[in-house]
Amino acid sequence: MRNTAISKEVQNALTPESVLVDLLEGNARYTNNNVSSSEITELVKQTTGGQFPKAVILSCIDSRVPVEMVFDQTIGDVFVARVAGNFENTDILGSMEYSCAVAGSKLVFVLGHESCGAVKAACDGVQLGNITAMLDNIIPAAKLSAEQVAGVTDSSNSEFVAKTVENNVKLTMDRIRQKSAILKDMENKGEIKIVGGVYSLTTGKVTML
Repeated sequence: MRNTAISKEVQNALTPESVLVDLLEGNARYTNNNVSSSEITELVKQTTGGQFPKAVILSCIDSRVPVEMVFDQTIGDVFVARVAGNFENTDILGSMEYSCAVAGSKLVFVLGHESCGAVKAACDGVQLGNITAMLDNIIPAAKLSAEQVAGVTDSSNSEFVAKTVENNVKLTMDRIRQKSAILKDMENKGEIKIVGGVYSLTTGKVTML
């Protein structure tokens, strides 16, 4: 049973590579229905005065993607930023910069997922209130996929949707580096890694891109 929260000393000893391995091993436990148990009361007590998460994960808001569970993490382990379509914006970038440059996290993980509703809406050109402006962030991925996949370019084409999910993760990673000099510099120095993957609703497995 996990009953010790990550300390500053433990966090300092971690590397971006070791954190990624840890998350993927956690995902393997999740897909095998062998997740760890935690002493919640003890972890809450230990983290009340501070936190030293190992990673920040940018995910979609989808209720079928319970981020901490997907990677078999517990209280104090990871920062999680969520927005429909898992794209970056100023607030997300600031949150990531805080996670890494201030709080010491070693990994930025952009996590897309199979059959993403926001991606499907972008593929279909949905126009509805503030959703329209939100989907503008995903349109570049849909346009790129249209050059790469044969057939219709809307959500009826599952291959087109899957490719757009992947391209959205990749383009988000690129824009994080372009828009955040702090995170790009930290990655160049080897202090962090910026990585991406796609979660399968069908199997629970995270596939790295």
